[in-house]
Amino acid sequence: MTSPQSPHVAAKRSVFDRFAGAVIRGAGSPYAFLVATLGLVVWAITGPLFHFSQTWLLAVNTGTTIVTFLMVFLIQQSQNKHSAAMHIKLDELLVSHEAASNRLVAAEHLDEAQLGALRKSHPHLAIPSAESPRLESTEPAAANPPRSSGT
Repeated sequence: MTSPQSPHVAAKRSVFDRFAGAVIRGAGSPYAFLVATLGLVVWAITGPLFHFSQTWLLAVNTGTTIVTFLMVFLIQQSQNKHSAAMHIKLDELLVSHEAASNRLVAAEHLDEAQLGALRKSHPHLAIPSAESPRLESTEPAAANPPRSSGT
């Protein structure tokens, strides 16, 4: 099995994919938060220097708008890639399980009407059966030990 960070896999990734991954990892780091915070502090401190002018206000508004606009596309690319990888993994699990319905493989490609029909043909997936465990409490069983009767 090849690890996602192996050179073999990295060589097959597009330049944009490598760039987007690096930017997303960097933007999600504590250093990026620190740089952004320091940038805003410096901007706020320079306000009196520029007499809180329209240009001073426009500088931060323009900068944050551009960064936000570009980050939306990079984050979406990352989400698309992660979603596709997750679907491939789930499809593999469905295909490998004998009792699973192969009709559920690649269900994410169906339109709303087809998904509705699929839901109707698999009602057992939405309604817990008598054999399946019920999720009545979100707390672990160890957190609620049985009480002794005191005798």
